[in-house]
Amino acid sequence: MAGPALALGARISAAYSRPAVEVNRLQKAMPSSARPAKDPTRVHRLPLDSAIGCIGAHLRLWGLAALCLCADLASKRWAFNDLGADESRVLIPGLIQAHRSLNSGALFGAFSGWVWVFIVASLLALGFVLYVFACSGRRQRVLHLGLALILAGALGNLYDRAFVLADVVELRPSSGLAIEQDIGIITSPPGADPLVLGSYPDRRFAREYRLEDVASVSRHGVVRDFVKFIPIAEFDYWPWVFNLADALLVVGVGILLINFRSQHRRRRAE
Repeated sequence: MAGPALALGARISAAYSRPAVEVNRLQKAMPSSARPAKDPTRVHRLPLDSAIGCIGAHLRLWGLAALCLCADLASKRWAFNDLGADESRVLIPGLIQAHRSLNSGALFGAFSGWVWVFIVASLLALGFVLYVFACSGRRQRVLHLGLALILAGALGNLYDRAFVLADVVELRPSSGLAIEQDIGIITSPPGADPLVLGSYPDRRFAREYRLEDVASVSRHGVVRDFVKFIPIAEFDYWPWVFNLADALLVVGVGILLINFRSQHRRRRAE
């Protein structure tokens, strides 16, 4: 048994410069008695062909992320500068229209008001993207594409939560109003009744609320949304308004899931 084991060990040493997948295949071919024992205290090492040392991989990640981030911020700026507060403009006939909306929540407006939680979650997501990138191979171009989309989407919404500040007015359920929350810029003096809330950022489209109907008022970061699917035959199959950053996140996560699944299948086949 010692002879074959030493021969396989020599093959692994000679293949040290090969991709990590090939080295793992050679290690699996060794008899279990000849494999080196796992050290639980050993620090995790990056693969031999890690993308962290490849200029081309960095250009794919950061270049695409920068382009998508600029597209997201430019599209938000266009929507909130060129569209009226209550205006809808068709972008793709029968499919997509532009309509301004602000939300204080996460993806598609979920969990409204948890601003700092979302900021921390966005920073953790960025750290996760960099970790996966460092652990990936330099030739995993599809994976880098997905990571770039996630990076751009997370940065786009993180920018809004940090720098786009608006007044969030929470309404009492007993007010009898059709909405529970409204977001804009307060234009009335402090303590004035009624409270006047103008549209963001132009303050033109004003709404009035009696103070007895207002539960709370706060100013914090909000996310600018403007993409809305057009209902089919008055059936609103997707009621949420979103932005390009949301779409980038969804597509990027989908690419990662497909990539991880295909990698898992290849490893099982080996």
